[in-house]
Amino acid sequence: MIKFLNFTLLLLFANIAVSQTIYVSTSGNDSAKGTIKSPYNSLEKGLQRALEIKGTDSRKKVAIRLREGQYNIHNSIHLNAKYSNVTIEAYQNEAVILSGGQTIPIESLKISDLEIPSNDQSLQIFKIDLKKEGISNFGALRNVGFSRPYGPAWGELFVNEKAMHLARWPNADMVPMGKVLEKGSVPREDDFANQGGIIQYDSVRINNWAKEKNVWISGYFNHGYADDMVKISKIDTLEKTFTTASATLYGYGNGKPWQKWYGINILAELDAPGEYYIDDEKGVLYFISDTKNISSLEFSILEDPFFQIEDAEGIQIKGISFQNSRGMGISMVNTKNVTIDACTFKNLGSLGITVGKGVEPFSEYRHEGSGIPKNGIVGSLLQHLYSNTTFNREGGVNNKIINCTFSQLGAGGVSLGGGDRLTLEAGNNLVENCLFFDINRIEKSYRPAVHLTGVGNKVIHCEMYDLPSVAILMHGNNHTIEYNYIHDVCLEVEDMGAIYYGRDPSERGTVIRYNYIANIPDEYNTSAVYHDDAACGLIVTDNVFYKAGKLNVLIGGGSNNIYENNFFIESKVGVRTGNRLQTWAKWVLDDGGLFQTRMEAVNYNESPYVDQYPTLKTYFEKAELPTGNVVAENVFINVKEVYIGKKEWLGFEDSNLMETMNLPNVTSKKEFISRMVDKIPALKKIPLEEIGLKNKKR
Repeated sequence: MIKFLNFTLLLLFANIAVSQTIYVSTSGNDSAKGTIKSPYNSLEKGLQRALEIKGTDSRKKVAIRLREGQYNIHNSIHLNAKYSNVTIEAYQNEAVILSGGQTIPIESLKISDLEIPSNDQSLQIFKIDLKKEGISNFGALRNVGFSRPYGPAWGELFVNEKAMHLARWPNADMVPMGKVLEKGSVPREDDFANQGGIIQYDSVRINNWAKEKNVWISGYFNHGYADDMVKISKIDTLEKTFTTASATLYGYGNGKPWQKWYGINILAELDAPGEYYIDDEKGVLYFISDTKNISSLEFSILEDPFFQIEDAEGIQIKGISFQNSRGMGISMVNTKNVTIDACTFKNLGSLGITVGKGVEPFSEYRHEGSGIPKNGIVGSLLQHLYSNTTFNREGGVNNKIINCTFSQLGAGGVSLGGGDRLTLEAGNNLVENCLFFDINRIEKSYRPAVHLTGVGNKVIHCEMYDLPSVAILMHGNNHTIEYNYIHDVCLEVEDMGAIYYGRDPSERGTVIRYNYIANIPDEYNTSAVYHDDAACGLIVTDNVFYKAGKLNVLIGGGSNNIYENNFFIESKVGVRTGNRLQTWAKWVLDDGGLFQTRMEAVNYNESPYVDQYPTLKTYFEKAELPTGNVVAENVFINVKEVYIGKKEWLGFEDSNLMETMNLPNVTSKKEFISRMVDKIPALKKIPLEEIGLKNKKR
């Protein structure tokens, strides 16, 4: 009897483990059998068949294998609990693209009779009649930037799998803000009249824009960490001024080196390769190709995620490229053990993946507020989190985003939720061995490679570069950031860091270790790690900061931060702190104010917070000054000012080593290892070879 039961159990477990396979091919037929010799034509049909096979057994595994080719996705695919343990993967590493756009036949291209406002007569303007191609929804330009909601992009053109950009001036970089005659309303100061600004200009070419129908400007209109994009409502060619159609969060300003702008969506500026313009009335798209050989044309259509995975577990998506949509790639809510593996997210109008709920976009332009949680979007999540710091996004547990590449995106890489801030239960969600670059084509400020929220999530062995602003934005507790190669970030901003968090002393326990952070511009105030406005409780050990910003580390008045065994090499300032909670930022400590509200929201003087972070209980007794920080056993080489601020505020110990030596200039981690370790033997204790991507081809 025992042998019979054991045999039965073996059969049962075997039945669970063995997966049935469904095949889909672009040359298939949805009336076929779904076999490798008789494949279906659509992923939707494959999923329908998967449910038939699974029946009521959610544990049963089914694999859907896609053959090489492009599959156009017109509507978001919802995968709920019934789809648990379904795998959707490319067959034997074949090139599989899920496209959220519409393919434009090459033969539809015509040569335009528009005159090119350029001296380069070799350039040619092509045109596409979108209406003849059956495209009537061109999308709409919208305000995008700091404190604006995430959202889908307008219709974009991709030529040879490369994103074109709206016609602009200047063609590269930005120009300084002219004199601001009227700074407009300032929503950050609770002025919601939405009055635009009036700004002078000095370029005669802008006079030509007065004839245009829908001119916008984008840039950093006041603070250097806050980009925005607004429409121009009026151009006065006599007074040489333009008036914006709406306010920007901090009002318009001029005179600071980061206060810059550029014009966008201007037919008169269609003069350079890579630019396009859509005449909404005629339904005609014009563009200048940056290549003579045009092999593919795609126009983005889909605004929702390709996949919305909710309340499911064990789903795997492998080896698929998500391209050509206006929105994001994948949304996951309340998922368990879901894995996104070896996928590519490219030419999307928004970010790649969100794990957890977002918040419906606020109807009013506000820095903070409370909204309505919603699946399948990010929306006004950042503004909602500011006012609702314990918001549980229901990001699920043990989800993995591994071996993926994120590039040519509109608004960042991954928004990673999971875990409960009230109980400090970890989400244990993971981004590992992923590559992020060129992911802020449209939305820039606070649109990082990874946005960490919740509790106990991880970013490991990733590479991040070519970002205008922050690489990792943190909210929450007990995250792990390790073995990452972060370089050439914060390329446009002022007062920002590669890794950034702030203004909540209850957000503690995150560990940053074994990272190589390098080549951050130091013209403005930039940092490798930025503890803004009294951020506390970060543990930073065994990292290398090489030419990593003007202030490698900025501790903005926070306490209980630990810096040990790090290398600071070639920088203006190593570590800076100050007493801002006694001066301009003391308002956060007002009775009943921001910090008291945020600390009480997590019951800071009760379990589990008082158990994990014992110093929290007495935080308000000495919050005005930084206390409990430790800066010990670090090496500072060729650092002009090792620290700024009182030594006791930093806990700066004599065990720190300061040296000056002749060092080579290097530009990559590989070069750093080959040329620096011999000169600085102590670097051998840092696992430099293990930092960054693991066996991932670029």
